Amino acid sequence: METIRLVTRAREVLVDITPQVRAVVAKSGVENGLVNVYAQGATAAVMIQENWDDSVQTDVVELLRQLIPRGVWRHDAQDGNGDAHLKAGLVGPSESIPLVDGQLGLSTWQNIFFCEFDGPRNDRRVVCTVLAG
Repeated sequence: METIRLVTRAREVLVDITPQVRAVVAKSGVENGLVNVYAQGATAAVMIQENWDDSVQTDVVELLRQLIPRGVWRHDAQDGNGDAHLKAGLVGPSESIPLVDGQLGLSTWQNIFFCEFDGPRNDRRVVCTVLAG
């Protein structure tokens, strides 16, 4: 198990963490099994999404902004980020990826993204747990 630490620079952004997850897998030495990628924090998430065109990540953020707008939720009275909690809950905190011959079992067009919904933040953490199969 290893923790990836991130700094985010926008309130809502998808950050490609695939290289960091690959490094954790390589360091583990596990050839076949599973890696679980888990975002710590109630206003962040993890998503597997297309890696070829940045417009997909922008579209994800825009869709979630339309579905879950800012400033209309009960929790906003506490700290103004009710929408971030709802977006994180909808996307979910983790993804599990198979490991095949020491490689992530992603397709050509898939990468792993940390989803920031309440940034910018100086210390975001993603826990990667590698399990041998």
